[in-house]
Formats: sequence, C-alpha cells, structure tokens
Amino acid sequence: MKLRHLLLTLAAAAPMGAAWADIQVGVTLSATGPAASLGIPEKNTISLLPQTIAGEKVNYIVLDDASDTTAAVTNTRKLISENKVDVVIGSTTTPNSLAMIDVVAEARVPMISLAASARIVEPVDDKRRWVFKTPQNDILMAMAIATHMADNGVRNVAFIGFADAYGEGWYQEFAKAAGVKKLNIVANERYNRTDTSVTGQVLKIIAARPDAVLIAGSGTPAALPQKTLKERGYAGKIYQTHGVANNDFLRVCGKDCEGTLLPAGPMLVADQLPNDHPVKKSAQAYVKAYEDAYGKGSVTTFGGHAWDAGLLLQAAVPQALKKAKPGTPEFRAALRDALESVKNVAGAHGIFNMSPTDHNGLDQRARVMVRIENGTWKYAP
Repeated sequence: MKLRHLLLTLAAAAPMGAAWADIQVGVTLSATGPAASLGIPEKNTISLLPQTIAGEKVNYIVLDDASDTTAAVTNTRKLISENKVDVVIGSTTTPNSLAMIDVVAEARVPMISLAASARIVEPVDDKRRWVFKTPQNDILMAMAIATHMADNGVRNVAFIGFADAYGEGWYQEFAKAAGVKKLNIVANERYNRTDTSVTGQVLKIIAARPDAVLIAGSGTPAALPQKTLKERGYAGKIYQTHGVANNDFLRVCGKDCEGTLLPAGPMLVADQLPNDHPVKKSAQAYVKAYEDAYGKGSVTTFGGHAWDAGLLLQAAVPQALKKAKPGTPEFRAALRDALESVKNVAGAHGIFNMSPTDHNGLDQRARVMVRIENGTWKYAP
C-alpha cells in the first residue's frame, strides 16, 4: 500500500518536474510604436526558433514594449520575477536595450539585445558582462560608410540623426571613422523619431553645402530627412545606416530613396552574394525559413537579428546544461559563460566569435554595401 502511494505521488509530481526543467526565454520587442517596422519581423522570427534545444523544451514568452523605454523595463522585470526566465531577448531599439541592462544585471540573467549601439555591450563591465547583442556594432558599419565616401570623392559630410542614444552613438562612431578617412563633418543635426517635420534641420544642412549626407535613423522615421532633402532640391549623395534595411522603409521613402547607399548585413542581398561569401549559406537559410512562413519578399534584416539570437542559444544551451538545470541561478550563470565562449557560429548576418571583451563577436564578414535601385536592394561591392 505504501509503495502504491509512493508511486502515485511520484507520478503526480512528474509533470511539475518536467515543466520546471523547461528553458524559459523571455522576449520584449517593439511590435507597436515608432519602431514597429523593426519589431514585427523580430516577433515573427521568434515563432521560427526551435521548440527544443539539446532535448530540453523551450518556452518563449513574448511581450510588446510599444517602442517605449519604460515599458521595456517593466516587461523585463515581469519576465524575470513572474516568468522566471533563464534568458532575455530584446529589445528592438538602443534606448530600450540600454534601459534594460540594470535589470538583467541585478537579477543575473543573461540578455541578448537586438539593437545596434556598441554602448549596449561596451565596455564589458560588471553589468554588461550579462549582456550580448546580435546586430553589428555601429563602428563596423560607420567605417564601411566612411570608406565608401572617401573612395567616391566625398570630402564634406553633413550628419542628421535621432535625438536619442541611437543618433548620438552613431555620430560618435561616424566621427571616428570620418577622422580616419579625412572627411569633414560640416553639419550635425538631430530630430525625434515622432517628428513630422525636419525642415529647419535640412535647411541648415543644405546651407553647409555637403558632398554627402548621412542619416542616422532606423525604420520608417529615417525616411523623413531624406524626403525633405529631396523636396528642398539637395542633389548630393545620401547614405543611411543599416537601421533602414526593411521593406517598410522602401515603401515610405518611395522614389526619394533611389540611389541611397547603406551598409547592411549580408542576408539583405543573400542571393546576390558571390558563392564563396562566408555568410551566404547561413543567410539564405534564414531567408528561406522566414519567406516560407510569411511570403516571398517579406524578410528583413531585423528579423535576422532575432534568428541569430536563436542560433547563439542553440550553441550555448548544450554547454550550460552540462553544469546546471534550467530554472536555477546556476543555469543562468552557466548560460552567460557559454554565450561568452561561442565560436564560429554562422548566422544570418555574420560569423559570431564571442570573448570576455567582445559580446558582439562580429567582424567585417558581417557587412556589405547596398544601393537602393528601382525600389529594391542591390549588392554594391
């Protein structure tokens, strides 16, 4: 009788134990608000990530922060305190991701950001040791732009960017790259993501008579300065950052973006890459997976950042499981250590090689130059 009672007790406890062993992945993304054109493909991509890793079931808890910094922090706290997540993916934008760092560091939960600024992971201090990111660092892309400008006769450059951490980070990195390539920055303007007019800033830029203008924005709000420049008759070269590499930007900017140049992750033009490009195969794998699910031509680089976060987890989780079980502080610490040790993981955007001093892990293989031609992306080697 006692044996039967014991067996029944163990059987009743088994489902609870199995659930406890699941890997909990918390996700906060900007699926609505000004950054929605970035966050929606990221959210779509989360549904394509593996449901099991190394034999353990993976649960993804996805929340929308509506492109709002406060909401991103609230979501992160909720995912950690209520959902007991082992890792956080997000957020979509630089300001949101920067605001989340204190929360994950205090809770000692690893975080993989999908935002671009190097300030999210640099320097790797006591807080940022818990933070990783998949998008290319701004300096990598800034050097690609500055090199292209210098090689094509540009000497004087005007800058206009978001009046937030994204724009400021980009200005700092581009200023470094411009110095290396002996470019003169003749104007430095800012605008808000929600602004409906940048006429004043654009008039100042045109008065400075630059050979080229760099617009440091992301998503559809980055189209406003370009459309205003064209409206005011500016005929010089216009460069954008990799923050505009989605079809919504093309739609909003329309004919005003013809001829625009930008650096982007290789997956944006995966089929146009030479066959020996080291990222072509892994980039095409993501493009196929996304377009099979959401339709031809639907893929964007931003979803690729979420895909790469999934690949990092697939590489790191098996190593962490050798040391601890999911749902424990020991597992979260082991997962952090494993993410920092990732080597030669081929993603949609590049080859990841993390280290204790580099929590991005991408190199020059993670960028190509692209031109907008006839409303599409064209590889511009």
